[in-house]
Amino acid sequence: MTTSDEEHLSIRITGLQEWKFEDPKQIGRGLIIKTTRGDLRTIVHHDPNLPTTRGIIWVGGASGGFDGPANGLYKKMGEKLNPNITSLRVDYRMPNDLIECVMDTLAGVSFLVGTGHQELILVGHSFGGAVVIKSASFSEQVKSVIALASQTAGATEANLLTPRSLLLIHGDEDTVLTHQCSQTIFDWAEDPKKLVLINGASHSFRETEEELTETVEKWIHDVF
Repeated sequence: MTTSDEEHLSIRITGLQEWKFEDPKQIGRGLIIKTTRGDLRTIVHHDPNLPTTRGIIWVGGASGGFDGPANGLYKKMGEKLNPNITSLRVDYRMPNDLIECVMDTLAGVSFLVGTGHQELILVGHSFGGAVVIKSASFSEQVKSVIALASQTAGATEANLLTPRSLLLIHGDEDTVLTHQCSQTIFDWAEDPKKLVLINGASHSFRETEEELTETVEKWIHDVF
């Protein structure tokens, strides 16, 4: 790999800055992670008075955003898991650009590791499923990956996740990305891995919010 290639595929944190939500319903702490590739907006759920070494990074689909599927899964889980587990919700700088979104995720990993978090889980929805699968192998602190209704494009490196565990969740009524996508990724991946098909769930999981939440939460607690 040449020096220019390394520069192209690297990201470094240069500073931090707080930001205020425009949405009064948003919860958590707004934090801009300044990087060599641009400013990355995030929302952190963390109690500084109760330090933890466990963290989760949540990333969205091709259009980005903070809240995730199932009527705001990421926002709700961030609050529910706090303070025992830190959550970092990431809004991509350049949505739908796989490499840039992987860089954003790795910036989140670097931030959490730099603040004392040594066990991490990456969670992504749709396009974000490929993002977290591709990102995980770059950090030994990542212990598990959860891909929700994931696309296959960009997820071919699922076989590199081992020894990290992989949970794939898909709705059997997904008309955006058929559940066969998660089956294909499951076949690519090595153990430990698990595929969960949720009956009656569409791509957004809005119809099965409770079941999705329970499945994700149980996996997180099992990993940690």
